[in-house]
Amino acid sequence: MSLSSSTIKDIILENAIISEDQLSQLEKQAKENKLPLENYLIVKKLISEDALVAALSKHYRVETVDLKSTKIEQPVLQLIPEPIARRHRVVAFAKKNLKLLVAMLDPDDLQTREFIKKKTGFEVVPYLATHSGLDFALAQYHSSLKNEFEKILHGKAQSENAKESEGNVDQQLKEMAEEIPVVRVVDTLLEYAIFEHASDIHIEPQENEVMVRYRIDGILHDVMTLPKVILPALIARIKVLSNLKIDERRLPQDGRFHIDRDAHRISLRVSTIPIFDGEKVVMRLLEEGAQALTLEQLGFAGRAWEDIKTNLKKPHGMTLVTGPTGSGKSTTLYTVLTMLNTKNVNISTIEDPIEYRIPGVNQMQVNPKIGLTFAIGLRALLRQDPNIIMIGEIRDKETAEEAVHAAMTGHLVLSTLHTNSAAGALPRLLDMGIEPFLIASTVNDVIAQRLVRKICQDCKKTFKLDKKTLASLDKDFDLKRLLDVMKQAGAISSRATDISQVEFFQGEGCDKCGHTGYKGRLGIYEVLVMTPEVIKLVLGKASSNDIEAQAISVGMVLMWQDGFIKAHQGLTTIEEVLRVSRE
Repeated sequence: MSLSSSTIKDIILENAIISEDQLSQLEKQAKENKLPLENYLIVKKLISEDALVAALSKHYRVETVDLKSTKIEQPVLQLIPEPIARRHRVVAFAKKNLKLLVAMLDPDDLQTREFIKKKTGFEVVPYLATHSGLDFALAQYHSSLKNEFEKILHGKAQSENAKESEGNVDQQLKEMAEEIPVVRVVDTLLEYAIFEHASDIHIEPQENEVMVRYRIDGILHDVMTLPKVILPALIARIKVLSNLKIDERRLPQDGRFHIDRDAHRISLRVSTIPIFDGEKVVMRLLEEGAQALTLEQLGFAGRAWEDIKTNLKKPHGMTLVTGPTGSGKSTTLYTVLTMLNTKNVNISTIEDPIEYRIPGVNQMQVNPKIGLTFAIGLRALLRQDPNIIMIGEIRDKETAEEAVHAAMTGHLVLSTLHTNSAAGALPRLLDMGIEPFLIASTVNDVIAQRLVRKICQDCKKTFKLDKKTLASLDKDFDLKRLLDVMKQAGAISSRATDISQVEFFQGEGCDKCGHTGYKGRLGIYEVLVMTPEVIKLVLGKASSNDIEAQAISVGMVLMWQDGFIKAHQGLTTIEEVLRVSRE
């Protein structure tokens, strides 16, 4: 975690380290190099780490600590769990009565201080430390855990007389999976993934260590480095929890388990795969019983929102949601199902896997091992008199044919496809071998989407695009067309003559967003409706470019344009739109 740029600028100017003009130029260079301002100043040797900490100490009236020369007792260090220590760059280094002395980079990070106080029961006394000092202290988590596990392994080897049989190794792993240090590590990983609102936990073995990363708001963050010696016991513990085979290390496995935290039940979907340095595990966190979102909360607005609602009122036909893995397609479908879920309709789904339980909806999970595929399951569902059918994904010709058949015979069908744009879904069905007339008569609309991080509402500020940025954007996007689209959507004044006049937003970074400038996610969308003109193009097997051009001519807003509108509204940033939409 870094200090906000505004704080660093104030301190630099207070101490007359460099001039305001120089600082403005250096800030631009830091952004171009994607470095926090204080790090860039240190790299350029305009200020030393110690001098910066001294200046910060004077500014905040907080004492400093040299962590490289401070002996930290392990019980004190462990008061702050490693994921929190690494993510928020804080280290507990001493205890005095009911006070905990904590080294940190930002003493104004009140949210983290309050969390540590609640977790430990101690009053937090902040101290300032350098980046290198914190790195030195954080490394002690690794060495402590390594020593602890080496003792356990040594004890197991002694008790078993160092037998090396396969069965004996598996038995040792089962026993180690129940050891307190192993249980503690796994519980810590889960607890702080929930605290950080992570969607996934990645446990990745390297040559000499194990890297743990959380995906937060769609971005992976390093949160913990574990000694390699812990890996077998760590994997064994996760396999025990998710009812997987401990002795199977050569094939991928899938499982799931639940944990309860603060009146919330979290479902964890577990996937293991063998890689060169061991077994990699990814755990997807899903909150069961989470309050259903509305289409507006997902980010649908304007004409796209109206088109979707209109097509969902139709008694039959298909609504397809497209996008890459992790773009929120399932969330959109679950939201639509919740909207349609009333007592006078029969809703059935076939999914792989079932991510969320919806009361009143009949949900079936595919199981290829016993021959229950999407196509076979869908065929069975059609004999169950459903009004609405949701298919997790159309992957092959057989499933596509069954989906089209269902849509033709009076059912409303919802499903997903892996294509990059809404227009690309129609040629994709043609490629699967579906006849053009069947696509034209069954598809109602296609939604394409991506997820962008939401801008933090507590630290957002406005800016206008400069000439350099405009020139760069103009290479990839039609900015004149964007201006017209924003006017038509009512996002900007009809009197605007250039995109340089339009205000956009960015997050400065604050305690509430972890100094990232972002908090949460929402979607950007494009919705293609099957108009008579689009139907003619499908019947003629037109390309996705031709279909898209026709849809644009009658007012379809493209995903990137929807993203720019939301960036102007202060919901996300242009950087996020570029990250997910530039292809």
